[in-house]
Amino acid sequence: MPDIPLGVLDLVPVSSGSTAAQALHHSIDLARQAERLGYARHWFAEHHLNPGVAGTSPAVVLALTAAATSTIRLGSGAVQLGHRTALSTVEEFGLIDALHPGRLDLGLGRSGGRPPGESAPLPEEPPAAGRAPNGLLIPPRFSFTHLLGSPRVALQRKLLLLPNAEPQDYAEQIDDILALLAGTYRSPEGVEAHAVPGEGADVDLWILGSSGGTSAEVAGARGLRFAANYHVSPATVLEAVDGYRSFFKPSEFLDRPYVSVSADVVVAEDDATARELATGYDLWVRSIRTAEGAIPYPTPTEARAHPWSDEDRELVQDRVDTRFVGSPGRVADLLEQLQEATGADELLITTITHAHTDRVRSYELLAREWRRRGHLSRPEAPAR
Repeated sequence: MPDIPLGVLDLVPVSSGSTAAQALHHSIDLARQAERLGYARHWFAEHHLNPGVAGTSPAVVLALTAAATSTIRLGSGAVQLGHRTALSTVEEFGLIDALHPGRLDLGLGRSGGRPPGESAPLPEEPPAAGRAPNGLLIPPRFSFTHLLGSPRVALQRKLLLLPNAEPQDYAEQIDDILALLAGTYRSPEGVEAHAVPGEGADVDLWILGSSGGTSAEVAGARGLRFAANYHVSPATVLEAVDGYRSFFKPSEFLDRPYVSVSADVVVAEDDATARELATGYDLWVRSIRTAEGAIPYPTPTEARAHPWSDEDRELVQDRVDTRFVGSPGRVADLLEQLQEATGADELLITTITHAHTDRVRSYELLAREWRRRGHLSRPEAPAR
């Protein structure tokens, strides 16, 4: 297997008994450690109204983290364009790039809303559950319908959008961002707009998607980088990367498709220790899937105290079954399997444990095993 860079996808998790301020300090420290360990990039997700997640504004967290690091690429995974404008997005990232040029990945997602009357597309034939040809687990498709209709999601939309505002068509919004960055934006009436700072910013654009639908098509047709989510929607990861590649056209950005694939991971010195550290994950995913919002990440003891029903188990089973948990060797084997099945150029690792030290240690053990196998060419830097 060739050099396959690893990146970090960070939700800025708040552990039970902790605070948002501590979570931010921990995530900034994790970025420093990831830089030292040779990770290629560190991305921050965007989530709202989740007590257990402090990453509400990727741009703000990126600015704080850029000041505390020096070489690792930093990015959004992803900015939710459903409640933002192209101009506000370009201006925010342009501000950061002005002080930290050449280090930013602008990851863009559709989450946050769609134009009126538009529903989430479904593939004509959902991928069959089972195993990919190389053995990668492809679980049954999870339906997010109940989440989209929940009162909390409706409230989030109300609070994030101005009264009577509706999201712009996604493809048009991406084109506006590209034009503003390039300095070629013109309104339908022919009026120029120049985002300063922002115009000419040295940022890499990524489109994040969970299926082979609109996001994959937009990324492929414009020749942009694409990030698929095995950790969010494992049932559709193969559909997503195949769709992107089928739509791909060479561009000024890329001459061939370029894919990153995410995975939920916990690594420890041995399998038993890793399983113990991962115990809180089931309950945390349940809080997301029931639309109550991510709870502060529980301790293993807190998680074991939850009275699980069959309905609860069914709600989280696909995420639990597709999380990679174990010793460095076991997890690296599973990541190699994921890379082979998807043809990923990079892998994006998201790790959450209750204790910050365990999370850092997980990334450290994985990086060393990945390097031992010849997948990481960048050497580990001395601790600062």
